[in-house]
Amino acid sequence: MGDTWSVSGAKKRLARLPLATRNALFGLMLIAPSMLFFLVLVAYPLLQTVWISLHSMSTITRQGDFVGLANYASLMRSEDFWNAFKNSIIWTSGSLVVQVSLGIAFALILNGALFMRPVARALVLFPYLISTVVAVLIFQWLFNDLYGYLNFALMNLGIVDRPVNWLGKSPNAMISVIAVAGWKHFPFVTLAVLARLQSIPPALYDAARIDGANAWARFWDITLPQLKPVLAAVILLRAIWDFKDFDLIYMFTGGGPRASTETLPLMIYREVFPKLSIGSGAAVAMIMLLIMMVFFWVYARMIDREDTQK
Repeated sequence: MGDTWSVSGAKKRLARLPLATRNALFGLMLIAPSMLFFLVLVAYPLLQTVWISLHSMSTITRQGDFVGLANYASLMRSEDFWNAFKNSIIWTSGSLVVQVSLGIAFALILNGALFMRPVARALVLFPYLISTVVAVLIFQWLFNDLYGYLNFALMNLGIVDRPVNWLGKSPNAMISVIAVAGWKHFPFVTLAVLARLQSIPPALYDAARIDGANAWARFWDITLPQLKPVLAAVILLRAIWDFKDFDLIYMFTGGGPRASTETLPLMIYREVFPKLSIGSGAAVAMIMLLIMMVFFWVYARMIDREDTQK
């Protein structure tokens, strides 16, 4: 009876509230599960990482002294950090150039009158669908300096007279990793660009042909301006994903040789596990987060601008 009375009393009190208040309470009730998941899975780990980054803490014992911003100051003076930061910029920029170039080229080909076009579109997706582990194992065999097929083909063609050390020498290792990343992820760019190409009105190209525009002029004056919004979104998303990529580089080169392919995610792993300095690793992670927030801010501004124009 007591429970029934309390429930009915709560219902009566709720019914006496203004409609706007009841709608607000109903909205809070709907988003409460999402907020709970956000607090548990995002907010708490983030705050804990910030707290750890302010301590000189061991990975094993999780014990250490509060040092404030000393971990960040040490990173700013560290040659290893700036080397990893430089490699992250080179890796992200290089892989983006390869992905966007291949993606646009294949999208233009697939958008044309191609024989067995549905089969060709399915085959283009293959690199994106294949496991990263499998892709790394295949390319490690192809790039091997002793029995790799790439050196075998280059020597038979007369391009090189001796095997090239692709993975054990700088800058060959970085070039190899960028090439593999570009091959692995260009289908994402192809799909996005192809979807936009198919929505361009054919009347624009017909008018350009009547005016005497050649294929290059049609691409530069019609296709490329139509692709700019899609390319901007794709480049920002791929930059975010590539900047924080860990598994491909770690499995392919492990950051070597001599840290020439060590990026910031690999540096976090090295600080936390081999060096057992979780405080320093957390500081690198927070610096990475600040850099990625810039990407997120640019992406959000771009989306807001598109919504305003609509």
